[in-house]
Amino acid sequence: MIVSTKGRYALRVMIDLAEHQADGYIPLKEIAERQDISEKYLENILKILVQNRMLSGLRGKGGGYRLTKAPDAYSVGSILRLTEGTLAPVACLDADPTECPRMAECRTLPMWQKLDQLITDFFDRITLADLMRSDEAGNDYVI
Repeated sequence: MIVSTKGRYALRVMIDLAEHQADGYIPLKEIAERQDISEKYLENILKILVQNRMLSGLRGKGGGYRLTKAPDAYSVGSILRLTEGTLAPVACLDADPTECPRMAECRTLPMWQKLDQLITDFFDRITLADLMRSDEAGNDYVI
């Protein structure tokens, strides 16, 4: 599993908006400048987040973007699944898996399923509110 720039940038943008939510709607240009992301690429990410109601957007003067919920209501897992499509470590565990003819006798499938569950549990336990704190969010997971 490799998280693409889309997923990483989406997290950065969501944290930025969470940290500036008292400012109301934040213009795309301000977010792009603060996060050093091209406006064009950022538009694509914001469009996904708005379509899935993680953000609300307002056009015109005084417009921009803002969170639709409190930062503790967003999990890292939900943001990454939205932007990445899947966090599955192998193709047979994707949301829309390709049928593997060896699945019934696959000796490694249970291992991949456990890893997939660990990844899901890990990312779903971390919220935007956690990431807003500078004390290394995510380092409290115990296996």
